Amino acid sequence: MDYIEKALEQIQEWARKLIETLLGPEAEPESELIPVPVNEPQRRQRR
Repeated sequence: MDYIEKALEQIQEWARKLIETLLGPEAEPESELIPVPVNEPQRRQRR
């Protein structure tokens, strides 16, 4: 049984490498955006 498990692991590794070669590396999740404070000009009120 140990031989079968090692063979399956090797097949999975080959399949992963083949997919990476064809489609590119696995997409990494986008990092969260950091909010940047912005000084907005104060609106003038007309009377």
